Amino acid sequence: MQPDIHPSAIINDPASIDDDVVIGPYCIVGKNVKIKKGTRLHSNIIIDDNTEIGENCTIYPFTSIGLPPQDMKYDGRETGVIIGKENTIREYITIHRASVSGDGYTRIGDNNYLMAYVHIAHDCYLGNHITMANVATLAGHVIVGDHTVIGGLAAVHQFTRIGAYAMIGGFSGVAQDVPPYTTASGPRARLYGLNTIGLKRYGFPDDVIMNLKRAYKIIFRSKLTLKEAIKTVEEDFPDIEEIKKLIRFIEENKRGICRKT
Repeated sequence: MQPDIHPSAIINDPASIDDDVVIGPYCIVGKNVKIKKGTRLHSNIIIDDNTEIGENCTIYPFTSIGLPPQDMKYDGRETGVIIGKENTIREYITIHRASVSGDGYTRIGDNNYLMAYVHIAHDCYLGNHITMANVATLAGHVIVGDHTVIGGLAAVHQFTRIGAYAMIGGFSGVAQDVPPYTTASGPRARLYGLNTIGLKRYGFPDDVIMNLKRAYKIIFRSKLTLKEAIKTVEEDFPDIEEIKKLIRFIEENKRGICRKT
């Protein structure tokens, strides 16, 4: 099936539009854009230069992807956006191309659900199966792990990491790394325990959740120093992969870690 391109759409050469792509009225597709099969652009959408969109994505009206970043250091160099497959990108979303540092691309994985008015700034990296609620905002160079939920009106500071399976409450300001498997909330976000409901929904075994709770209490609620707490957890839970990932995330942080309330 050939691509279905509305007569009012503007497609700039060179662009690669796969079969079974639908491009609705008043869309603008820039140079060196790749749109893979099964993807649909509803209407009034801008896909700027050097953007790649994977298979079976759905993009809703008044969204713009790949426009220059809001970064005063950006010097006009050719950077881009790479988006995976099966993503839902709702109305009025902005996803900016990379700036002058990083690998040259803002990257979004597969099976993500981005609700209206979400903003993803330059050089961000999003994994898979992420939900961002309305008006959630990521500053530049933010990394978001798989299966994360970011609530509405939340804002994440540049160079911050959100670990896999974490949940950020709505109207939160996240200025430090949020460890995997946890929940964080507040105007200066603090931890509120494990994302227990989310972990159960994703099929984590009860014993793994229980051990994560024990590790969480040692690291974040005991009177031990962080170094002492990590050593204790490593000794008490030497063979649990999820706890190893939690410790690795904490040890790799550069901005500091969100702590308990």
